[in-house]
Amino acid sequence: MPLRMNSTPTLSGWTMSQNILVINSGSSSVKFSLFDMTHQTETASGLAERLGSDAAALTLRWADGEYRQALHDSDYATVLTQIIAVLTEQQLLHHLPKVIGHRVVHGGEVFSDPVIVTDEVLASIRQCIALAPLHNPANLAGIEALATLYPDIPQVAVFDTAFHQSLAPKAFLYAVPYKLYEQQGVRRYGFHGVSHQYVAAEAATRLGISAQHGIISAHLGNGCSACAVANGQSMDTTMGMTPLEGLVMGTRSGDVDPGLHQFLYQQKGWDVETVTNMLNKESGMLGLSGLSNDMRTLEAAANEGVERAQLALAVFCFRLARHIGGLATALTRLDALVFTGGIGENSRFIRATVIENLAIFGFRLDNELNARNGDMLGVISTGPGPKVVVIETKEELMIARAALALI
Repeated sequence: MPLRMNSTPTLSGWTMSQNILVINSGSSSVKFSLFDMTHQTETASGLAERLGSDAAALTLRWADGEYRQALHDSDYATVLTQIIAVLTEQQLLHHLPKVIGHRVVHGGEVFSDPVIVTDEVLASIRQCIALAPLHNPANLAGIEALATLYPDIPQVAVFDTAFHQSLAPKAFLYAVPYKLYEQQGVRRYGFHGVSHQYVAAEAATRLGISAQHGIISAHLGNGCSACAVANGQSMDTTMGMTPLEGLVMGTRSGDVDPGLHQFLYQQKGWDVETVTNMLNKESGMLGLSGLSNDMRTLEAAANEGVERAQLALAVFCFRLARHIGGLATALTRLDALVFTGGIGENSRFIRATVIENLAIFGFRLDNELNARNGDMLGVISTGPGPKVVVIETKEELMIARAALALI
C-alpha cells in the first residue's frame, strides 16, 4: 500500500500535536505507549499479551485508570486496531500523533539508524524476514495497519540491530567461507539493541560508574539475549544472524549443534524448513517443559513439583550464566550485571539461580533486596565487586526520542 508521509491530516477536527505513539511488536505480544514529548511524559501504556492463545488479553494503563479486555481475535492487525480504538474511547488520544515509532527487529546491514518509513524501507524490511521470521512480519503488520488508520502520519522505524553495529569483525563473523558474508551478509547482527543501550546507560548513571566501564545486560522475555557493553558500545552479544542464536527462550532453542538439521533429516525426514520452524516455534521453554513458554506458568508448575518445568528452568538459568561468562571475555573490566525485560525485572527465582551459577564472579546476592526487585537504584547485591542491578527497560521511550529527533 502507498504510504503518504507528508500530506495534511484528513480526520475532521483533529490537529497535530507532540504526541508520539510507539508500537513494540514482539513474537507473542504488542507493547505500546503514548508519549507527550512536550513534557517528556508517558500519557498511557499497555500490553496485548499471550497473542495466539486463548488467554490473549489487552491491558491499558494511564495516570488514574486501567482498562482490561480479552482478545478473541489476536492477529496483529486486529490487535493494533483495537489498541487505537481503546486509546480513543478512553479519551487518551485527542490529537493526531506527530509521529508513530516502531521497533523493527532486523535491519540487516542496510539500517544502522532510525528511518522514516517509505515503500522502499518496507521492501528492505521484508527482505530481512528470513533473518527474523518471528518478528519482522509482526513489525510490518504494525506499520501497515497503522498506515491504514493514519495514512497522513509519518512513521519511523527504529532497528534492534543498530546498536550492535559497533561489533568488531572478530565478534560478528562466523567461521564459514568469507564469500557468504560478502555476498549474502551472513554474519552476527545481534538484537534487543534498544533495550541493551538503554539499561547499560541507565546502570552507569545510577551507579556513578565512570565513562570507562564494562557492563553485561541480560534482556529476558519471551525472546532473550545478553550483551557486553564497554564505554557505551556493544562489544558482543548472544543473538546472531537471526534471533534464534544464543540463549534458551520462550519457544526458541537458542544454540544447537548445526548438525541437528542433517540428523533430523536422516532420522525423521524433516526438511530444513520443518527443522527451522521447530527450533523457532516449538523449542525453548515450551519444548523442554512440554507445558508452556510463559515463565510465570513454569515457575508455578515447578513449585508444584512438575519435573519437566523444573528441568526447563534449570537449563534456562545455566545456559544464561554460561553465556554471561563468555561475554565477560569481551570486556577489560566488569562493573555491573543488569537484569531487564519481563523475566529479568520480575523473576526473583531466575535472578537468584543465575547468580548462583555465576559464583566464580564473586557476586553476592542480597535475598531481601532481590525479593523487592532491588533497592532505590535497583541493586540486588552486596559487598565489593561488580553490582547486580534490576532495571526496567524503556525501549518505547528510546524509540519515541529517536522518532521525534528524526522528523
